[in-house]
Amino acid sequence: MISIIIPIYNGKKTIKKTLRSILNQSYKNYEVIAVNDGSSDNSLEILKSFSNNFWDRKIRYKIVNQKNQGAPSARNNGFSESRGEYLFFCDADVVLRKNCLQIMLDTLEKNPNASYVYSSFFWGFKLFRLFAFDKEKLKKMPYIHSTSLIRKLDFPKCGWDTGIKKLQDWDLWLEFLKRGKVGIFVDKILFRVITGGTMSAWFPKIFFKLFWQPIKIKKEIERYNEAMEVIKIKHNLK
Repeated sequence: MISIIIPIYNGKKTIKKTLRSILNQSYKNYEVIAVNDGSSDNSLEILKSFSNNFWDRKIRYKIVNQKNQGAPSARNNGFSESRGEYLFFCDADVVLRKNCLQIMLDTLEKNPNASYVYSSFFWGFKLFRLFAFDKEKLKKMPYIHSTSLIRKLDFPKCGWDTGIKKLQDWDLWLEFLKRGKVGIFVDKILFRVITGGTMSAWFPKIFFKLFWQPIKIKKEIERYNEAMEVIKIKHNLK
């Protein structure tokens, strides 16, 4: 069984599409654990409104509430409630292709030496076409999205680092690598990230090269670069 863990914070604009895409999966042997991270909008009410949709199909659907502590904490709390052999951390602004879970599971089962499987994806209209797993590239840059299927037995006991505010997925995959665990790439586009949500952010490379940058973008780029340094120091990549 796959445990789908959804951290959500003020996700009323996107969470319905995320949940509908999960309900529409061709693979049905899964449970859903939605962790409401202290949302101040009506995210909790939306989560509750989907309860019957899952339970009527005999799919375990659990809502966990916590004070606002950030996505890593929410994911860890979701993990503690999980019952499946596989973990699938799905942000509340992600829309899955109908065969996403089936393709990822088939790929992982055919590759017993891999601890997780990842794919290409769209971020809004921007295609992130990824590539085969490469240890050295992973040490240099974040390229694997958190929306990947993971063997629960290989998930680090330390879980998601609650002290990491940005690039949390890069930190996690480096933890796997530290333990000799590797991933495998499936060359398909299996999900889309909805832009404008509270979970995900991305800026085109050109923004990093501009001589003049809008204040908001400049601050985000500064935070990104600071996060890069924090993770490089943590994993001794300097």
